[in-house]
Amino acid sequence: MIGPKGGRLRRSNFRTIWHKARASVGLPDLHFHDLRHTGGTLSAATGASLKELMARLGHSSVRAAMIYQHATRDRDQAIAKALGALVREVKEAPPEQQEREERDA
Repeated sequence: MIGPKGGRLRRSNFRTIWHKARASVGLPDLHFHDLRHTGGTLSAATGASLKELMARLGHSSVRAAMIYQHATRDRDQAIAKALGALVREVKEAPPEQQEREERDA
């Protein structure tokens, strides 16, 4: 992160700069880790796999990356729509194709 004068932030001045930044955007209670969590959650919402989330966030366990896999209403609706399309596709397939697919399964 870059400080107000364009230099790198140091531990000695981070707190002061972070508090000013939070106040300037009207989020005085925002924690720095909230930004990380939001980034992880948004990455998951775009469809990032667990492996991609693990790499992006530096996690070594699936359990840690799963924290960011929040179910969202939009994503749930997209999954339901895709499942519905699959069911319709199977129902509309000619009987010969359905028999062939059942044999091959």
